[in-house]
Amino acid sequence: MYSYSEFDEAFVRTRVAQFTHQVERRIDGSLTEEEFRPLRLMNGLYLQLHAYMLRVAIPYGTLNPRQMRQLAHIAQTWDKGYGHFTTRQNIQFNWPKLSDVPKMLSALADVGMHAIQTSGNCVRNVTADHFAAAAADEIEDPRPYAELLRQWSTDHPEFQFLPRKFKIAITGAAQDRAVTAAHDIGLRIVKNDAGETGFQVLVGGGLGRTPMVAMTVRDFLPVEDLLPYVEAVLSVYNTLGRRDNKYKARIKITLHETGKEEITRMIEARFAELRPLFGGNDQALLADIRAAFAPPAFRNAPVEAYDAFYKADPVFRAWADTNLAKHRNDQYAIVTISLKAHGQTPGDATADQMRVMADLAERYGHNELRVSHEQNVILPHVHKSDLPAVHAALMQAGLGTANVGLISDIIACPGMDYCALATARAIPVAQEIATRFDALKLEHDVGPLKIKISGCINACGHHHVGHIGILGLDRAGVENYQITLGGDGTEDAVIGERAGPGFAYDEIVPAIERIVLAYLDLREGPEETFLQAYRRVGLPPFKAALYPGEGNRDAA
Repeated sequence: MYSYSEFDEAFVRTRVAQFTHQVERRIDGSLTEEEFRPLRLMNGLYLQLHAYMLRVAIPYGTLNPRQMRQLAHIAQTWDKGYGHFTTRQNIQFNWPKLSDVPKMLSALADVGMHAIQTSGNCVRNVTADHFAAAAADEIEDPRPYAELLRQWSTDHPEFQFLPRKFKIAITGAAQDRAVTAAHDIGLRIVKNDAGETGFQVLVGGGLGRTPMVAMTVRDFLPVEDLLPYVEAVLSVYNTLGRRDNKYKARIKITLHETGKEEITRMIEARFAELRPLFGGNDQALLADIRAAFAPPAFRNAPVEAYDAFYKADPVFRAWADTNLAKHRNDQYAIVTISLKAHGQTPGDATADQMRVMADLAERYGHNELRVSHEQNVILPHVHKSDLPAVHAALMQAGLGTANVGLISDIIACPGMDYCALATARAIPVAQEIATRFDALKLEHDVGPLKIKISGCINACGHHHVGHIGILGLDRAGVENYQITLGGDGTEDAVIGERAGPGFAYDEIVPAIERIVLAYLDLREGPEETFLQAYRRVGLPPFKAALYPGEGNRDAA
């Protein structure tokens, strides 16, 4: 993985020193909160319902054990002993004292980390496929390109004050695990008819109050054109994007107001102006970055012990069936560590659990960890002979839940438990759904099913692209939960369809149960997933199950 250069180190240390002085001025009253707000947001510090929150960047979700241990140290020393992994592959600390934040940032800098551009109207953390460089279906590792984009966009003078925040995701595999179509720019590595590698470029995706699937503006962009083309997109957006209404300021609105044909023409025209200015330095830098992402030295060792253990131990077998993915090396597996133990807060990990994950990566995982947008942690390279030992250690640490991709592997935003913008609780809903289906012992029978929950219209829980999406709103001071069905965040991305009127807090879990039981009745055998069944039969039978006795009740 990439390590800081001397320039990176000096840049981050300078920012820490600057913000330390700004915090001191806020504490002594020299700065008002209004004056301090833009300064703290530039350094990833939010003011939530009950305390400050520090959001730390984990570029393209990649960590080494030393960094994970430092996150554990920060959680234990200056927070409440845990961190929350997010849908942007970041980590949030929800309880820091303002006076401690400079020490936290300094500790991050010690291991090549920071909180820069995790907030504000700038290019946010570039996210990537969490199985990068390991997935069997991968064309090319997307992380060198993500790192190139990170370096280019960090403190970019033209793009620090965009009309609105800007999010980029990149994947190098046939299966889109990075939700590229729900980003301002989505980049998919593809090959053309000549076998050359390039990018399919998607623009204008996003969720929130106006969910949209991105449109393709280039079917094939040569690798060497990546930076000038992305800069062209941002340059056009920076010129056209609205600054009079923040709800209409994202590039998805700009694209639809301008029209795909016209905005594509403008992007191409700007690209033609910018391309000659890139004299090859970006490609030289990319070559250096690529060298930092050389694959690990994979072991060549027997796997028969794994096969025997799989057959003999039903607990291990259940975990292997859900939490392991196919690796490009047949002797290895990709391990997803579920941070979704039934009844726990999705995405939370204690300091002790972070240390366990760091130890496992160091001992068995070639010193790599990944954070997924689904709020789990990945060991991308584990030899199959080591899997029983890894599973035993995870079980002992409370990290061995066998539920990845199942109904209790829920994405949930912090909701009203933490967030000042939230209009409803999200975490308790996720906890109650998980414990309910654990009690019913149905989730393995149900099979693949993605539930995503947001506690407000901003959709940080990605509910629009959940197979079952849940949106918590405030209706006259009462929590009300809307349900959407049939969403999908993969290469076949689609926005879910609203099922009908919302449900009160104490009605939402029974409503989800009715949907799932309806699916079990409707499916054509265990091999037909929830999403496949929904696409076959459509909304009406699920709506009938949701609103029994009410006929074809229209959405309110």
